[in-house]
Amino acid sequence: MRKRDGAIGVFDSGVGGLTVVHAIVRTLPGEDVIYLGDTGRYPYGTKSAETITRYALENAEFLVERDVKMLVVACNTMSAVALDALRARYDLPIVGVIEPGARAAVARSRRRRVGVIATEATIASGAYTQALRALVPDLEIYTRACPLFVPLAEEGWTEGPVPRAVAETYLASLRHSGIDTLILGCTHYPLLRPIIAAVMGDGVALVDSAEETAREVAAQLAEHGVARPAGTGSASFFVTDATERFIRVGARFLGARVDSAVRIER
Repeated sequence: MRKRDGAIGVFDSGVGGLTVVHAIVRTLPGEDVIYLGDTGRYPYGTKSAETITRYALENAEFLVERDVKMLVVACNTMSAVALDALRARYDLPIVGVIEPGARAAVARSRRRRVGVIATEATIASGAYTQALRALVPDLEIYTRACPLFVPLAEEGWTEGPVPRAVAETYLASLRHSGIDTLILGCTHYPLLRPIIAAVMGDGVALVDSAEETAREVAAQLAEHGVARPAGTGSASFFVTDATERFIRVGARFLGARVDSAVRIER
């Protein structure tokens, strides 16, 4: 078991996982966080399961070498494909983003009708459907891929007529399906939460997988006895491609200025 003073290691295929870092920092301000964004090999969604698993193991190894006490897979695609392989290799707590979101959605749903929006790769994997059905076998599940939400979030187009029109187009069928809970199944989507909420209406509860993952991280640290006391932690950032865009775009996801990042070679 890792020591209490170790950092939380978080990795993603790009910048979207910074919404998870943001939630962790708010929930656990005394913890150090090391983030790795594999921007040089992004996106993962078009790659095979074997390749995604290999990338995930390589990303995890980079963080484990820095003596992290926990791994957080802040990517829906890697969580869907590689979580079992990661847990088989590393003897430390490992948290993905799918299971916490699924548990929260089941807890909040009253009509047993849950929607999931995510990237095409995540929807195609069936990972959310599997996680939800494992909790409630007769749950009604409605899914919708919303690929344009990712570039809108990265470019900062999170309000105005363009993202509103895209959201209305994607979400029209879900709005009429009778769901009472909607999982934001991509780490980019919390940036568009106000527009998604406006389109879906007050009767639909939104589940932010980043927030639920942060709660799960806190619970796991406490369970394993490696949580830090209250204080002020630090965050450091590593990428596998040029740092300039990561620093510029990262501020939108982290909710704070990303002052620097270190490029590593793959």
